[in-house]
Amino acid sequence: MNAGAQSNAFDLSRSTVRELNAALHGLKQGSNALFWRIAHPGGLHAIAAGVDAPVTIEIDGPVGYYCGGMNKQATILVKGSAGVGVAENMMSGLVHVEGDASQAAGATAHGGALIIDGNAAARCGISMKGVDIVVKGSVGHMSAFMAQAGTLTVFGDAGEALGDSIYEARLYVRGSVTSLGADCVEKEMRDEHKQQLFERFKLAGVDGQIDPSEFKRYGSARNLYHFHVDNASNY
Repeated sequence: MNAGAQSNAFDLSRSTVRELNAALHGLKQGSNALFWRIAHPGGLHAIAAGVDAPVTIEIDGPVGYYCGGMNKQATILVKGSAGVGVAENMMSGLVHVEGDASQAAGATAHGGALIIDGNAAARCGISMKGVDIVVKGSVGHMSAFMAQAGTLTVFGDAGEALGDSIYEARLYVRGSVTSLGADCVEKEMRDEHKQQLFERFKLAGVDGQIDPSEFKRYGSARNLYHFHVDNASNY
């Protein structure tokens, strides 16, 4: 802990999520209340949603819907599994789920990183717009549907219709893919993509343990839209 930083404990068996989020939202610029430990989350919804301060939040147990939604700057560690829409519409920062995540993890997220140590259910990364998602297990069907930008890295398998109607996002899958969605194709894995994987491995704390050559890359065939970008062959 940084010198002068303040640690805050919050017990959700005695206080409400509304009170917790009000405290987090009320932090003043330059506040030394940088570390928050949340006890007894009990699967409650919208814990630590809309945080816009560079704080670290540890949640000791499973969470419900929309934990870490709209996150900006915060580092949020969930010591359990997460319900629907974890890190939905995240702008920046880091959300790390030590268990599994339900559907729509990282949906519409614009930036930052989402790490899931277990599996993610259907529609992981749907309509993502710049976030980097790493799933150490497998993902369900329709993951990365209409994914516009960012990366989805899956250490396990992917379900049906991966990357359906994908735009410019990059998908990396180590295991098998049940089927690819409309306009999603396997693409060449070049050195720049292997380097990008190395960076994702570091982010997930597994650098040096996995070989990027074990992954395949997927992206848009660019048949369903005609949005022009420079160096389009990179996608």
